[in-house]
Amino acid sequence: MKVVYERPKIFTDAMTTYCGGCGHGIVGKLIAELIDEMHLQDKGIMVWPIGCSCLSDRYYKMDMMMALHGRAPAVATGIKRAEPDKLVMVYQGDGDLVSEGMAEIMHAGIRGEKFSVIFINNAIYGMTGAQMAPTTLMGQRASTAPTGRMADNSGYPVRMAEIMAMLPGVVYSERVTVNSPARIMACKKAIRKAFELQMSGKGLGFVEVLSPCPTGWSMSPVKCLDWIDEKMLDVYPLGVIKDAEKEGGES
Repeated sequence: MKVVYERPKIFTDAMTTYCGGCGHGIVGKLIAELIDEMHLQDKGIMVWPIGCSCLSDRYYKMDMMMALHGRAPAVATGIKRAEPDKLVMVYQGDGDLVSEGMAEIMHAGIRGEKFSVIFINNAIYGMTGAQMAPTTLMGQRASTAPTGRMADNSGYPVRMAEIMAMLPGVVYSERVTVNSPARIMACKKAIRKAFELQMSGKGLGFVEVLSPCPTGWSMSPVKCLDWIDEKMLDVYPLGVIKDAEKEGGES
């Protein structure tokens, strides 16, 4: 019998701790599939932060390192410079990357560090209690914004894929989501593109993934998928924002 699908070999037998309906598990599986398909198990090194993904070292049979809050890009910089032939992945959520580590990721882009960033944007602090994040939408409720985010005291949502695209050291920036089968495949394609650019010696690749958070949003998993379409895409439109390779150089 022909095998049409099998569990990625890079996965361990550990069960993930993600909430039901969370997008982290989907993206984690896509990463595992790509590591297997691109034969990068012996070359891959993942750097992840404090947050929902903090137990990731249990899930993959590959080299991994945890960084302090927001500092994954700094750790990845050291690893990639010491091991330039390795595939170095930075995996961060919105609270970690945009709030605690904004300077780290932007300076990595300014320097043109040659690693891949997978940025999970669920518009909330997922692990620590559903507090408002820099990516929380206007009017969206959070535990620290019970009446909804307001511009006069909290500012506006941060669009990281667009910000990173402005930095000359960033060669690729795309925003995707995982709320339908077709979009899951598009997400996988974007992550593959970032990996391929890194392995060919190009600069930083940045993939922003809009991800459902049923617990943080106080919604059913199915409603979360609809909410991404109804609310998030107006603020965070999908698509390739920068592809320096196609543009013939830096933009």
